[in-house]
Amino acid sequence: MISISDLEKMRDKKDITGLVKALDITEDKRIREKAAYILGDIDAKEEVDHLINLLKDEYWPIRKAAVVSLGTIGDKKAVEPLIGVLKDEHWHVRETAVWALGAIGDRRAVEPIINALNDGSLNVKCEVVDALGNLGDDRALEPLKGILKENDYILRSCAVMSLGKIGDASVEYLVSSLGDESYLVRVNAANALGTLGDKEALPYLKGALEASNGESHEFESALKRAINKIDSK
Repeated sequence: MISISDLEKMRDKKDITGLVKALDITEDKRIREKAAYILGDIDAKEEVDHLINLLKDEYWPIRKAAVVSLGTIGDKKAVEPLIGVLKDEHWHVRETAVWALGAIGDRRAVEPIINALNDGSLNVKCEVVDALGNLGDDRALEPLKGILKENDYILRSCAVMSLGKIGDASVEYLVSSLGDESYLVRVNAANALGTLGDKEALPYLKGALEASNGESHEFESALKRAINKIDSK
């Protein structure tokens, strides 16, 4: 049987053949899981097919390990199989699949990831919002706008940051979030507007600063930074 110390030696030597052997179904499931992670750590691009096969493994931590490694390696061959994993029975695996698809950055994943906003897990939904920002596709604008109406302020704050990554088309949505009841959402909206640098946002930023009246030092600091960034352009 292969041990954890054996796997570490394989990592150091980049012994891909040994690591693939450690994926064998006869090995201990924790050994198989660790081997799957290491293949991603050492960027074993030639073993993408082996990792894709693990997406159907009965032990969900092994599926998660394979997903992480596929996202780390970034081969677009994994996009369609990972889209299938968005329906996995374990939210940990679904969440990681969303991250992996966002990391690979293939636009084929945009619509399936948008659909994953209906996932019952808050963790998955947060990862979806982040991934949509990383993909930077305008198709995400309306779905992210919808997230701004969610009760959970963490989701709203994540949505604001993602909208800031998509570009100028997000300005109107970000401006509306300057009045959010959560200071975290307001701060993120101000920071995003400063990064975008659209002068159309200036009156709204200045208005929010005047209306704040010392209510939140962090929010006011974010507003001032955003105003200075835009003014300096």
